[in-house]
Amino acid sequence: MSVFQQKIKEQGINVFNVVALTFLHCVSILAVWHFTWSALIITIVLYFATGIGVTIGYHRLLTHSGFQTYAWVRYVWALIGVQSGEGPPNRWCAVHRCHHKYSDEAGDPHSPKHGFGWAHTFWLTTPMSTVDWNTMFTTYIPDLQKDRVLKWISRTYLWQHLVAVCTLFASGYIYGGMDFALSWMLWGYFLRTIIVLHTTWLVNSAAHMWGYRNYETRDDSRNNWFVALLTHGEGWHNNHHAEPVSAAHGHKWWEIDISYRIIWLMAKMGLVWNIKMPK
Repeated sequence: MSVFQQKIKEQGINVFNVVALTFLHCVSILAVWHFTWSALIITIVLYFATGIGVTIGYHRLLTHSGFQTYAWVRYVWALIGVQSGEGPPNRWCAVHRCHHKYSDEAGDPHSPKHGFGWAHTFWLTTPMSTVDWNTMFTTYIPDLQKDRVLKWISRTYLWQHLVAVCTLFASGYIYGGMDFALSWMLWGYFLRTIIVLHTTWLVNSAAHMWGYRNYETRDDSRNNWFVALLTHGEGWHNNHHAEPVSAAHGHKWWEIDISYRIIWLMAKMGLVWNIKMPK
């Protein structure tokens, strides 16, 4: 019996996640027949923006408090992160803090010790069906649960995605009719979401299996340049596990970290302060 089969037997299947992920993958394939150059540009822009929403908003700001900022900046980053398709901010942050507590040990939600496929995707199809989210929130994100705006952003997660789909469809229709409406929606939302999901999931899978290590951490985290390139700096994962609160994940001069550069730029603009750096 494979690990995946064993997990299904023990925990059952999260039907909502399975249906949602299957639907997203299937619909995104339709983008091939609805290509436009404008849709490609929109996809690239949204891929970068929503990916950064995860790396800066969900990860370095909300989960690890790698820097301080104004409340409105915090909420803007959370809203951008929502559009990545990776779940409400409260759940994402709770799971990630849990991951750091038990990284590559029993209790880690997505360790590749159960296989690449498990760490990359399959963990989403089973364990979440048995999680007591109230306990997770109380245990891992009591600080975030005190923020009413963040709780509202988390509660309205699906509605925000519906608005995004309708906005892309309506904008495309106004721009050039039904062909552009379908093109912008399929490329800008469905295909872009799939790409963002899989590139981010590589941090859980590939960056715990392949690459080099600057630090001897208790887990199997690795620095993977290819993952770092796709995820705006998140692929310097061994560096991150060595110093989780650091806002800068690239510790060597050649470890390019676009997310940190944006944080640095925000600091120059007076929007960010108390940036935590590697020791």
